[in-house]
Amino acid sequence: MNFTRWSARLPGIPGTQRRAAARTDLATAPERRADGSVPAARAGQPADPAHPAPAVDTLPAREVLDRVPALVALVHGPDHRLAYVNGAYTAAFGARPLGEPARDALPELRELGLLPLLDQVLRSGRPRTLKSRKATDGRSYTFTCTPAGEADAADRTGGPGVLVFATDVTDHAEAAERLRASERRQRETAVTLQRSLLPQVLEQPDDLRIAATYQPGGTEAAVGGDWYDVITLGGGRTALVIGDVMGRGVRAAAVMGQLRTAVRAYARMDLPPHEILQLLDGLAAEIDANQIATCVYAVHDPNEGRLVYSSAGHLPILVRDENGAVVRADEPTGPPLGTGGWVHSSGSVPLGPGSTAVLYTDGLVERRDEDLDEGITALERALAGATGTPQVVCDRLVRSAGVQADHDDDVAVLVLQHPARTGHDGELFRNAALELLGGVEAAPRARAFASGVLTSWRFPAELHDLGVLAASELVANSLQHGTPPMRLRLRRTDRRLIIEVTDGDDHLPRRRRAEPVDESGRGIAIVATIASGWGARRTPGGGKAVWCEFVLPAKQESP
Repeated sequence: MNFTRWSARLPGIPGTQRRAAARTDLATAPERRADGSVPAARAGQPADPAHPAPAVDTLPAREVLDRVPALVALVHGPDHRLAYVNGAYTAAFGARPLGEPARDALPELRELGLLPLLDQVLRSGRPRTLKSRKATDGRSYTFTCTPAGEADAADRTGGPGVLVFATDVTDHAEAAERLRASERRQRETAVTLQRSLLPQVLEQPDDLRIAATYQPGGTEAAVGGDWYDVITLGGGRTALVIGDVMGRGVRAAAVMGQLRTAVRAYARMDLPPHEILQLLDGLAAEIDANQIATCVYAVHDPNEGRLVYSSAGHLPILVRDENGAVVRADEPTGPPLGTGGWVHSSGSVPLGPGSTAVLYTDGLVERRDEDLDEGITALERALAGATGTPQVVCDRLVRSAGVQADHDDDVAVLVLQHPARTGHDGELFRNAALELLGGVEAAPRARAFASGVLTSWRFPAELHDLGVLAASELVANSLQHGTPPMRLRLRRTDRRLIIEVTDGDDHLPRRRRAEPVDESGRGIAIVATIASGWGARRTPGGGKAVWCEFVLPAKQESP
């Protein structure tokens, strides 16, 4: 092969053009004087015609290739017989026998899978590149294979040739690997933080069955701030929360943890869902003005048979009734948390016995190649046919959405079921209510009603007496400080007895220390002393509810 003619076609070889330029500079440099000094240049001095600058075509290609730091090899013919290797190649892999096929003469290329690439170059006549492969010498190279055939060269060498040019990219490869390792460590840290901030064990209310799942995005995706929680509010009511911090990595997980902690604290105030979101909105702006989050906060009251909720820019709750029909709770929806300037509102969706509700984040339904509403519609279809326990429903919904280990976004799903109680279970879950009309006979009627109900539920004498006392004190407090309409409600589950009194006054009672001379103020203190827990909340449309509960002894879990 004519190396001199072919060297002009090496624009991709680092150093070739620089050496050519250097030779030109040396040829045109002024001669030194005998004393070593250089004569001053004269403006406009013409080039010496007797010493013209050499053209690139006249440079000796073999000398250039022998001196470049990159690895160079030249093969010819269908067997890729070795015609040439430069000094850098020999220094890296040792001496190589010329004239032998590449599979024998260049075993390092065979191990790297480069021989099929040589075939492709011969067939197509176009260059091919294999980036950053680690060779047997422990260093990483980027290989470029370029066709080097000419009609006359083929006659002399036995076929068209392929020039193999390998650039040492070890430093770049090691830097990239260090970067990938750092990203993996950061992702592992974010995943660990994310999982540690999520509830380790979900609270299981008496009236609901609940399951949740969280799956972080694939290794190429930074962990987001998806989160969920279940909070028992007392009095048989349960708060359910799901949200998504619009960010990635450790920062998003940390913001998520702060919001989840705040939700649990605000939930203890037993406020309506929209008021909880108003508080969260202000807190989110204080935590990080550049981070916003979507969230749904919902409350289930078994006495109402509905799920009352408020949404801050989050996806709609889906509810499947006992007949398999799916309802989408679209309204009301406000802007995400942290945006400010919006007054959230609450809505409701039926959640009767036999119903299943699903709260989820956008990773479950959002895809780059389809509209978000299409993903929600597909989830509705999957929920319509999903039966079984909440965990089974969770798994089926995730599988139906095609969520794999390499998914590009986090996925959080919270499934709750309000089971239909029949047979023995129906005996364990009972309700009884009495409308109080006021007057001097209200308190005796309430005590008699409570005594009769607790007797019919076959509670032991001690629990019976405590329940009657608590009901009497709550009714007396409502008669003294509340306004009509008033109602006494008793509810039993498989784990507790709940007593609740509602009235039309929204002033919430508080426990206080009664002095010996005080004639009132001891009712709530008595209830707080004898009951397992108590609380008060405002009811929609005005008024309040004051409740207390007693945990049933294990032997009393069935009548």
